Amino acid sequence: MARLPGTSASGGPSMADVAKLAGVSGQTVSRVVNGNDRVTAATRLKVETAMRQLGYRANIAARALATGRFGTIGVVMFNLSTIGNVRILEAVTAGAQARGYSVSVAMVDAPTEKNVQAAVRGLTDRAVDGVIVIEARVLDTPHLRLPEEAPLVVADSRAAHRHPTFGMDEAAGARAAVEHLLRLGHATVHHVAGPAGSNAAQRRRAAWQRLLKREGRPVPPAEAGDWSPQSGYDAAHRLLARDSGSVTAVFAANDQMAAGVLRAAAELGLQVPEELSVVGFDDLDLAPFLTPPLTTVRQDLAAVGRHCLNHLIAQIEARGAEVTRPAVRFVRPELVVRSSTASPRR
Repeated sequence: MARLPGTSASGGPSMADVAKLAGVSGQTVSRVVNGNDRVTAATRLKVETAMRQLGYRANIAARALATGRFGTIGVVMFNLSTIGNVRILEAVTAGAQARGYSVSVAMVDAPTEKNVQAAVRGLTDRAVDGVIVIEARVLDTPHLRLPEEAPLVVADSRAAHRHPTFGMDEAAGARAAVEHLLRLGHATVHHVAGPAGSNAAQRRRAAWQRLLKREGRPVPPAEAGDWSPQSGYDAAHRLLARDSGSVTAVFAANDQMAAGVLRAAAELGLQVPEELSVVGFDDLDLAPFLTPPLTTVRQDLAAVGRHCLNHLIAQIEARGAEVTRPAVRFVRPELVVRSSTASPRR
């Protein structure tokens, strides 16, 4: 059946309607929709205003034919419960929107190579221009291979990827925390580690252990948590019950567990930092408001997201031309010293 005059095939406003309201030609509207730069800023604003007023939605398939792009970035994630992953996703989403791209997210429940590959292929089948995989950890293979139907970038802190990769230097952050405590005069540093299945937790724990060994210091058994304040609280009670006389410094693998350590210390009558120094990792918004304010490792995870997005869009817009592929690029964390650390009492 023929559609009503002035409507698109979907029944909504047409490109001609937008052109009429904006006072421009249909070709100009087409150029704006397709991202053509041969339009002045003032004209683009008029067209975009008319599109919003009419509720006009561009035909994605037609735009893809005209530009070779769909205007969508795919993101593969394992969960939304870790603050680091959420911060990277927020930066990717904000940056994509500013560049005229939307974001489609695929969640992977079980971190296996098969599931990650399926998630990437699912996104490419849904017409995305490129894919970002956040924390490409898998449990069944050490060297993840990903489909290459579309440009792909990885947000991770390991160097074992065949694709362009950006991540935080987890080891450098952990070393900064431990070195700070040793410089203050502590004989060793105890560790409340993150869960065994977390790559970030493993890297922080390994860096803590290596540095103590390098400095010839005792390496006490680590107590494991699950990132939550409760697990940090429980780990601190176990740790202090086991080695209460020798524990003067604790490095917790994240700020939430460090908050639990502070609570346990207060209940046990230990003064922080006079009797126990505590360092966290992440620099959450709550860190300066703990009692005492928490010394911690600040991660600029938004920078990781921006690097991933910028490199991916460069690949997309190169349209097959060679794009310089960086080696794994690490963003270095920063130690933020507050009132939860001090030299031990003699």
